[in-house]
Amino acid sequence: MSESVSICVIGSGYVGLVAAACFAEMGHQIVCVDNDEAKVKTLREGGVPIYEQHLPELLAKHRGTRIQFTTNLAEAVHRSEAVFIAVGTPQGQTGAADLSYVEAVVSEIARAISSYKVIVEKSTVPVYTNEWIRRVLHRHGVGSNLFDVVSNPEFLREGTAVSDFMHPDRIVVGAGTERAIELLRRIYSPLTEGKYYTRPESLPGACSAAQPAKLLVTSAQSAEIIKHASNAFLALKISFINAVANLAESVDADIEDVAAGMGLDKRIGMKFLRAGLGYGGSCFPKDVAAFHWVAQQKGLNFQLLEEVRRINDAQRDVFFNKVRAALWTLRGKRLAALGLAFKGDTDDIRESPALDVIQRLIAAGAHIAAYDPAAMERARAVLPASENLSFASSLYEAAEDADALLILTDWAEFANIDLPRLDRALRFPIVIDGRNLYAPEKMAEHGFTYVSIGRPATYNEQQGKPKSAIL
Repeated sequence: MSESVSICVIGSGYVGLVAAACFAEMGHQIVCVDNDEAKVKTLREGGVPIYEQHLPELLAKHRGTRIQFTTNLAEAVHRSEAVFIAVGTPQGQTGAADLSYVEAVVSEIARAISSYKVIVEKSTVPVYTNEWIRRVLHRHGVGSNLFDVVSNPEFLREGTAVSDFMHPDRIVVGAGTERAIELLRRIYSPLTEGKYYTRPESLPGACSAAQPAKLLVTSAQSAEIIKHASNAFLALKISFINAVANLAESVDADIEDVAAGMGLDKRIGMKFLRAGLGYGGSCFPKDVAAFHWVAQQKGLNFQLLEEVRRINDAQRDVFFNKVRAALWTLRGKRLAALGLAFKGDTDDIRESPALDVIQRLIAAGAHIAAYDPAAMERARAVLPASENLSFASSLYEAAEDADALLILTDWAEFANIDLPRLDRALRFPIVIDGRNLYAPEKMAEHGFTYVSIGRPATYNEQQGKPKSAIL
């Protein structure tokens, strides 16, 4: 294993906690800092505040040896060679990223610096944030010889973040000095030199000793733009395929066939060509907005990004209208809603299309019985209390005597439903699938009316519903 580096990670959210665990797994010494004393206490005692595959195992493996948790930022900075900033950058009212948490942390770092540190932006930030960090440090009297600022954006998917970190498509380092670049090379050398992948207990993935992770060195400004541009492009792919899905459905084409035909083109690829309810989560909505805001500040009309957002918002209207058309009226209807998180394999409900659809249905007078494998507790905390909302302990309990079943999140559990059992539970065999988890032919064979995104609907004639009523 390469030489260990002492690292301070500030922030124990999705990015910070995953980064801390993965750096420890590489062999480095980590101090993870958070100002939330309750969260730090939970982490010290073995708790894991987020749902993420492999994360509990890595934290259990390295807690107390390679990972320490603390609220003392000054001491953590003093002990570390590299300081990774992984605090939140929420979207402000104008669309710009709110960098107040970053500024507050940098001010604290400034008061703790007494020897050379590499300060690393790990949070998603707009271009030129590196320059503002530099200015804040100077304003607090920190000499230029005591620090370098590096941009090292994360490209993690919630649900597979640990695997993405250890088997990255690329590691981007935006830095202006060889001294800073060399430290980041040392930090990532277990991955870029392939040594980590030779370990018997290494996590499996796309990289290997023969094909190690790739490191790209750029300017800090380029690295900052790479992050926003990457997320905006992925959001564009989602909005594009949803726009095509609406066209395909109007001419009785099948969007799954269309996406497969497009994705086989190596220049396009299959990833993110899944029609559905649109994107959500903590990254895409705010990153598209922030990227658009940055362009506006520079006098550029990046209208494409506004259209990406508009199509994404409209997709929720499309699905809501499908539910209403399939059921005629919504008032008094009992609906089983499968999914609360913004996507499968996570408990993150931020900007979740599922929650937006559920709230619209409740406002229309429907009763919702909701179920999610991981996000129930978080959803209870944010959904307004209503006599028309209940939470079920299983998908089959949610479906019991429901007028229809709605699939809102792409959990694997929802793609493997016992269809005969579901049929027995539902009052009417109607499934409205916002994630295209099933083949229409299969659902028809099992006697379901099946409505999905970008595909002709199938319906159960025994229900006595005319075809025109199922959209």
